[in-house]
Amino acid sequence: MTTPSSELSSRRLDLAGTRDFAVAGAGPARRAALAAFNRRWLAGIWASATGGSRIEGIALAAVGSIGRGDAGPLSDYDLVLLHSERSLPAKELTALADRIWYPIWDAGVRLDHSVRTVTQCRQVAASDLTAAVGLLDLAPLAGDEQLVVAARSTVAHDWRGNARKRLPLLVEAVASRHQRQGDLAQSIEPELKEAHGGLRDMTVLSALAEAWLADRPHGGVDAAQATLLDVRDAVHVVTGRGRDRLGREDHDAVAALLGHQDSDDLLTAVSHAGRVIAYALDGTLRRAGQSQRARTLRVGPRRPQMTPLGHGLFSSDGEVVLGSARLAEADAGMPLRAGVVAARAGLPIAPATLDNLASSSPLPEAPWPPWMRDLLGDLLAAGPGLVGVWEGLDQVGIIDRWIPEWASVRSRPQRSAVHRHTVDRHLIETVVRAAGLVRRVSRPDLLLVAALLHDIGKIRGAHDHSVTGAELTRPIVTRWGFSPEDVDTLVLLVREHLTLIELATRRDHQDPATVDAAIAAVDGDGDVFEILLALSEADASAAGPAAWTDWRATLLAQLAAAVRERLAGPARVGVPVGVADSAIVPWGVLDAGGLASVRAGEPHVRVIATGGSHRLDITDLDRVGLFADTAGLLAAEGHTVRTAILRTVDGIAVNEWHVESPSGAVPDAARIERGLARLAQGDRGPLTTLDRRRAHHPRPSGRSSIGTPGQARALIVPGASSDATVLEVRAQDRPGLLHEIGAAFALAGISVRSAHIATYAGQTLDTFYLTGADGLPLPPARVAQAVSLIIDTCDGI
Repeated sequence: MTTPSSELSSRRLDLAGTRDFAVAGAGPARRAALAAFNRRWLAGIWASATGGSRIEGIALAAVGSIGRGDAGPLSDYDLVLLHSERSLPAKELTALADRIWYPIWDAGVRLDHSVRTVTQCRQVAASDLTAAVGLLDLAPLAGDEQLVVAARSTVAHDWRGNARKRLPLLVEAVASRHQRQGDLAQSIEPELKEAHGGLRDMTVLSALAEAWLADRPHGGVDAAQATLLDVRDAVHVVTGRGRDRLGREDHDAVAALLGHQDSDDLLTAVSHAGRVIAYALDGTLRRAGQSQRARTLRVGPRRPQMTPLGHGLFSSDGEVVLGSARLAEADAGMPLRAGVVAARAGLPIAPATLDNLASSSPLPEAPWPPWMRDLLGDLLAAGPGLVGVWEGLDQVGIIDRWIPEWASVRSRPQRSAVHRHTVDRHLIETVVRAAGLVRRVSRPDLLLVAALLHDIGKIRGAHDHSVTGAELTRPIVTRWGFSPEDVDTLVLLVREHLTLIELATRRDHQDPATVDAAIAAVDGDGDVFEILLALSEADASAAGPAAWTDWRATLLAQLAAAVRERLAGPARVGVPVGVADSAIVPWGVLDAGGLASVRAGEPHVRVIATGGSHRLDITDLDRVGLFADTAGLLAAEGHTVRTAILRTVDGIAVNEWHVESPSGAVPDAARIERGLARLAQGDRGPLTTLDRRRAHHPRPSGRSSIGTPGQARALIVPGASSDATVLEVRAQDRPGLLHEIGAAFALAGISVRSAHIATYAGQTLDTFYLTGADGLPLPPARVAQAVSLIIDTCDGI
């Protein structure tokens, strides 16, 4: 815990002491004690500044969390010295302000202060939207309380009177803030105050209610606010600073302080609270807009405009509503019908309609009838509109009726660097992506259901979420009435949903064993393979840009082509599946003159653009260390290697490198050719840039203890290839690491047949296909040597 910087901070932290943090209900009582302390301390400063005498027309007031009474242990003070125009001469007023502000500064408290009249408060509120919302919380601390009441009531009166003009500005400001700060519910390091669903949104809810535009939600929203306030208070105590972001480094300490089982439970609670507040704010803003439109003068009757959408549902004022509340009472499928209609129209379901559906619609009987299962398929196929509609259905508990297992993944955090959403939101995003791929498969319904359930096994205690998810999938889809054959297929899809992308990115797709593994995953069924392929793409693209890059898409497509070729007919003997003859012999790349120049020691490089990346076909005389030299040269040129496939025919290496260039630069083929030629002659000059970068980059400090993140791991993958030893490497990345690994292999006389490179969050996930000088897999002793060699190299030993 960080030591507070002042005695006042220590006293405030003492009041928020750790003893009662984990006790239910202690949060409000703790904040009430802090609020009382803040008021007493500030009243004491006021008394000292005024000499204990009463001065008419002068008051000290607070806004923000101090004004609302929900300040944290180390929250800033936001104070206003209010005065009437004739209360004190300007010089005396300035002196009084100094006597108030300086003791606060001296106490080490961050202070935002102002000196204003009631008229000036009104003027500031009229010109500054943020200040107007803040002044609605103006609360008296000391002095003339009626002056504070007058200022607050005047600002509130103007706020209501100008609501029609200011609401669009408020909506725009809120959207802009959310764009900058992101979604609290989907962040692994949530901004508790400013993000969408944060504490600032609670202030907006109160401001909308103050404008008489909409009622402020209570119940679950109040509980969610209390959760975020408790977390913010714990962050203050843990860090010793008045910050509002729950940093990754503070997860464990804050979770322990609040009595959570672990940090994942903490993040789940925070995410759930953020979702409740965000959903309430979005709905309240719609209510406010509807209220504004209702006040607009109309010609003719004021009957609501109802556009029929089918199934007794209508579009009304930007929402989907039921024409009659009785429609839900006898139809278990009405929530699904409402969801389909709303998602297709891109409209939210009205809160009153959602409450009616949740309370009146009967529970579906198991197994579901075919028509109800079809409605579920229609809902999942609705596209982007599904996201908001599913959230509304989830908020009122309807999703739990369909999938009781959903509760275990709701708001569940994901710490993988490639994921940008919680587990449940990722599942819905995957469904949306899969909906765009349904024309590629024979059974769109199976693709969409598999997308919905593929990560349902990411629950507490799951060792392998794919296996756990497969076990959970079977009872779910059985309840939904799928046939036994379809149930088996869905279980397979969930169990194998990572198989293709892992084979594509970590294995050599031109190795027959890789193709065999892909075919075995789908039991040799071409239709199921196409569904699994689409699911793999939807899953990766929904995870985020780190999981679905051009090079990953290319590798998956190459694996798919190889599998399709195998499924379409027998493989050619002695030729890797999916590889054309011209790709494995040098004269398929070069003409006779080019081949002669390569044999004379002149490398040849061909650059092919592949979307946002480039493929480099490099033909050169094979030699020990060629892989290391090429990797080092590409790193020195500023390119990031994603995949390397290395082949040698008649002493000539025909290597394929896939690279990305963070700077956007196109690889210079001639420059790379010159660099390779110099390196072949023993000139290390082309690597000087890499050496300089490496010199300024921190290296590992040696092998760390077992289980710590800093230790490199090297694992042999048995059965991954019949003609090479497959080694997986995970280590902390650094400039030139691939070059160092290649050089270590070269020094040991180990050949790299192909390499598949990936980097996430500063960690490498690389796969090497290794052979000895004889071109055969390594014997056991050499395998042990390779493992030791790679660990020592990665750990900098």
